[in-house]
Amino acid sequence: MKASPRRRNLQSILAEEPAIAIPYEFEQAFRTQHGMVFRTAYRITGNSADAEDVLQTVFLRLLRRRSLAEGIENDESYLRRAAINAALDVIRARQSDRTIGLSELPEEPAVTSDGEVRPALRQALVRALARLKPQQAEVFALRFLEGLNNSQIAQTLGISQVFVAVIVYRTRQQLRKELSSYLGDRP
Repeated sequence: MKASPRRRNLQSILAEEPAIAIPYEFEQAFRTQHGMVFRTAYRITGNSADAEDVLQTVFLRLLRRRSLAEGIENDESYLRRAAINAALDVIRARQSDRTIGLSELPEEPAVTSDGEVRPALRQALVRALARLKPQQAEVFALRFLEGLNNSQIAQTLGISQVFVAVIVYRTRQQLRKELSSYLGDRP
């Protein structure tokens, strides 16, 4: 049978495969958390196609974990962390596929006269985030993209609040250094 030219996603696969038994808990997790997973992935990847890929990947991982009877204490926490990590994986994979060097890209002003951020800054930030260590990227995404405070991040990741603060500080310093050409003298 010839493959359909349309893009398949998790919902269409599950609809086409009636033999797949979907556990009720998984279906409930999908219904309640898919929006959060998509938004998290979209904030990091910057486009909906990649965010949909991340959404599918994350829920397939959740389904696999549940089928292996691996317990997950908190679905929302697991899914948020998985979305961040999968989105960063997409960015890293996209960077390794590039054929043009960063020095060959045209220079653009980072901020317009009315304060609007241009895409060049966003792309530079995405590249800088992809170069972070996984834990740094995860903490940064939870803090500045998801809006969690240090206490919530510490609880989510199972680390101390002081360690979260150290990671946030060091990550901000690293990003500030890497993005200095966009930031100028601004803090």
